[in-house]
Amino acid sequence: MICNTKIGILGGGQLGKMLVQAGSRWDLNLWVMDKDFDFPAAKVTNQFIQGDFTQYDMVYQLGKLMDILTIEIENVNTEALEKLEEEGKEIYPPPFVIKTIKDKGLQKEFYKQHNIPSSPFMLVEDAKEIRDKVKQGDLNLPFVQKARTEGYDGRGVQIIRSMKDLDRLFDRPSVIEDLVAIKHEIAVLAARSVSGDIVVYPSVEMSFHPTANLVEQLIAPARIPVGLEEKAHDLTKKLIEDLKMVGLLAVEFFITDKDKLLVNEAAPRPHNSGHHTIEANVTSQYEQHLRAILDLPLGDPSLKSPAVMINLLGEEGYQGEVFYKGLEECLTIPNVHVHLYGKRETKPFRKMGHVTVLDEDIAKAIAKAKKVTETLMVVS
Repeated sequence: MICNTKIGILGGGQLGKMLVQAGSRWDLNLWVMDKDFDFPAAKVTNQFIQGDFTQYDMVYQLGKLMDILTIEIENVNTEALEKLEEEGKEIYPPPFVIKTIKDKGLQKEFYKQHNIPSSPFMLVEDAKEIRDKVKQGDLNLPFVQKARTEGYDGRGVQIIRSMKDLDRLFDRPSVIEDLVAIKHEIAVLAARSVSGDIVVYPSVEMSFHPTANLVEQLIAPARIPVGLEEKAHDLTKKLIEDLKMVGLLAVEFFITDKDKLLVNEAAPRPHNSGHHTIEANVTSQYEQHLRAILDLPLGDPSLKSPAVMINLLGEEGYQGEVFYKGLEECLTIPNVHVHLYGKRETKPFRKMGHVTVLDEDIAKAIAKAKKVTETLMVVS
């Protein structure tokens, strides 16, 4: 019985919380590990274990108690996961996938080896090497610098446009990418089960906060030509198969000014670009991930309604105990679904929740989302 299967989740943030909420509908036996009980997932389960998922012993000991281990964040101890896998534990996504994707350099090399189109790149060790390459003419401005590890939510990524910008280079191993001229950014979710069955979700288009480099709004479905949608689906399916992955994979694409698709990055877990699926799709990304790792029949990924999702970010200039200004007014708007993550403290640009707006008319959904954005403020 699936309800007796012990499933451990490494990470207790908002993604962990929503995984637990999805699993509770089927009375799944879900256990969550994160550093302290202030994390969002601790609010929705009594099976929360305080522990550091970057530490070998913590991950190994949790894994020994579980039937299946999964993640809601890539920055976990993969050495412990590899040991558990050797001992016969089911780890989804597999440690190889986590190890590859959490290092942006390995991720880019994987794309190159498997003929997955992405922007041209080079790997560097530190800021000095970058400056030397610019001086020698081996690297032209502008370019994008991405820290190979520990970058998330817009951190660890910057555009270097001028010689003056070289003063703020990250002094750490990095991926250097060409600055590609793009028209749109989209994301596609796919799930692959233990048995190898695959489903792909309709693509979404994304817009980003101009300074925080975070997804500010997404629109589902993406307003792109059918041919591009099909190519994005094919590439996503190829990538999840090439990775031999089990679970949910989110793939972010650039659409260039010449209508070429390039994979930007991928995440082997539920993802910010799939929050809208809770209300807008037949099967949410969270339920789909659990179906995949339990080798259950995969659910229908199709849209029930067009949707707009906006992230609720902490306002600039506010830090402290959170207060949601304008919440009551937003709750009077039809088909507006507010998700608050339960984080006690707000900080500038911290993800504090999201709102999904549904409407059969996408223009009306966008207008309602604009109203929510202007009304609902995360302050202290």
